[in-house]
Amino acid sequence: MNASQEFTLVIGATGTTGSRVAARLAAAGRRVKAASRRATPVDGSRAVRFDWNDPASFEGALEGVDRVYLIPPLGSPDPAAAMLPFLQQARTAGVHRAALLSSSAIPAGGPAVGQVHQALPGLFDEWAVLRPSWFMQNFTGNHTHARTIKAYKTIHTAAGEGRVGFVDADDIAAVAVHALTETRAPNTDLIITGPQALSYGDIAAILTQVTGRTTTHRGLTYEQMRDRLAADMPAEFAAMLAGMDCAIAEGAEDCTTDTVQRLTGRPPRSFRAFAEQEMRRLRS
Repeated sequence: MNASQEFTLVIGATGTTGSRVAARLAAAGRRVKAASRRATPVDGSRAVRFDWNDPASFEGALEGVDRVYLIPPLGSPDPAAAMLPFLQQARTAGVHRAALLSSSAIPAGGPAVGQVHQALPGLFDEWAVLRPSWFMQNFTGNHTHARTIKAYKTIHTAAGEGRVGFVDADDIAAVAVHALTETRAPNTDLIITGPQALSYGDIAAILTQVTGRTTTHRGLTYEQMRDRLAADMPAEFAAMLAGMDCAIAEGAEDCTTDTVQRLTGRPPRSFRAFAEQEMRRLRS
């Protein structure tokens, strides 16, 4: 099978970045397998069933695939347990390039997906680890921040005045497609941010200005944030996320990078532009 006939497997193809990656690849004329637990079709892609908790779904998803976009199992405190056996099977099946979605907050060898990051270069000659900052999309849809903004006009975090280079999922997807399709794989990790670092107080102020409805940021302690998150997810994962908030408070995410501009040729979208676009979408 030549390269033009082989598929890119997009795991999590109904999710925030996976859906965008699958759509961009298909629009560029690539053959895409859109993998999800319910084998949900994505425009221009072939839907396949895939479940991290069901190894029997791996073989069919990997048939005819030479590269893969990896979304870790959501909410899992130990994604390596499912991902590493799959990646070994993928290599045996002929996959030669992998792009892993991780986080700017998790380095190679760190907790959770950091273990997969560390193993990836030993499994594939061509690879990339995408390490985006926190998503702008966390303030829309059914995400935790969006729900508390809608219900209480408040963003709850343990991040204090710490700043984050919030990034649009469209920009993450553009970098992912570059990493999957360029002749030379990045073979490195890529920190992906928006154009400016903002505190949650800054985000609340922008949302207030754009929507005309007052939004505030309420600071919580680590324990308060952990317990609030634990109502919606496993306790271990909630503790990890609350700890990341505390790291933000200490300046861990207060940076921006040129990754989007350098790899895609265009600047990343600002949070204000994102919020204004979202308001236009809601109004229409």
